[in-house]
Amino acid sequence: MKLGSFTRHLGLAVVAVFVVAACGNTGGGGAASCSAAKTAKSAADCGGMDALVKAAQAEGKLNVIALPRDWANYGAILDGFHAKYGIAITSDNPDGSSQQEVDAIKQLGSTSRGPDVVDVGMAVALANTNLFAPYKVATWGDVLDSQKEPTGLWIQDYGGFMSIGYDSSKVPEIKSIDDLFGSQFKGKVALNGNPKQANAALNGVMMANLAEGGSLDDVSKGVDFFKRLKVAGNFSKTQATTATVKNGTTPVVFDWDYLSAGHGKDVPTWKVFVPSNAILGGYYAQAVSKDAPHPAAARLWEEYLYSDEGQNLWLKGLARPVRQKAMTDKGTVDSVAAGKLPPVNGTPQFMSDAQSTAAKNYVVAHWDAAIA
Repeated sequence: MKLGSFTRHLGLAVVAVFVVAACGNTGGGGAASCSAAKTAKSAADCGGMDALVKAAQAEGKLNVIALPRDWANYGAILDGFHAKYGIAITSDNPDGSSQQEVDAIKQLGSTSRGPDVVDVGMAVALANTNLFAPYKVATWGDVLDSQKEPTGLWIQDYGGFMSIGYDSSKVPEIKSIDDLFGSQFKGKVALNGNPKQANAALNGVMMANLAEGGSLDDVSKGVDFFKRLKVAGNFSKTQATTATVKNGTTPVVFDWDYLSAGHGKDVPTWKVFVPSNAILGGYYAQAVSKDAPHPAAARLWEEYLYSDEGQNLWLKGLARPVRQKAMTDKGTVDSVAAGKLPPVNGTPQFMSDAQSTAAKNYVVAHWDAAIA
């Protein structure tokens, strides 16, 4: 949804409020063209896209949460939406976890600070559908049925494959996940957040589980892997962030390949390893808060994300947008960006909704004791 610059972790400050540009009617007091925005299940319910745009510009604001600017190119996406529609964006708790996103909806509701939209891991999305409003974007038909809730309560947005990123100047080449038990990895292996709350970290545990012979139905071997790594003195409880990677505190990190690949900008010796026996793919999901204080802007944001423009911006961040195949078929995909995606060799596996929920429940119950 989404931890440090690339890691969604704790943080409370509102770090970015984009000043409204001089384009369109962006005042907060004007009458919206779409009076039914709060219950609109599609742009058509608002009278079409033009009416939705006018309503969103009349609201003049959008609240997002847990969107680091260097996570999957979200900085360019936030800037692009603002430039296109002139709507001010408040970006709260950018380093927050998926769980903290839904907690904010529960705590802030429809107050002026409440999140309008969330970008969360599937386990969190599935457990909190009662907080979401059904909405189907114009490109709904391009997304596989398995990647969206039938009424529009959530829809997957972008994804990638779990990997182990490492600074090759600080540790030996990693050819197998069991290499991490070597003496040269003492205190150097970290996760992208707390797996009890953060989707990326949970998937890191599942990848270790698969590499150790486990299955998508039972994550226990993954938890045991990190328990043994902790006993060996190689697991670091430090939550990995862009800063900790850059300063060398966390030279080995379990994370999505599209996020890990980005560390090469700060650490030229950074490499990314995807175990061929544990190719774990995963997608995040978008949802509109049913209590969104800016319901029209929330829905317009979703339309932007699932447009060719929004999807290609994720692609430029090395993430795989959910509409990539449809856009490739239509000739609207950014082929240059697509050509830069990290290579994956092998057969990918994806957790089902039930497997994702079961894995999270097991980790919540056993993680603290495992790494104590």
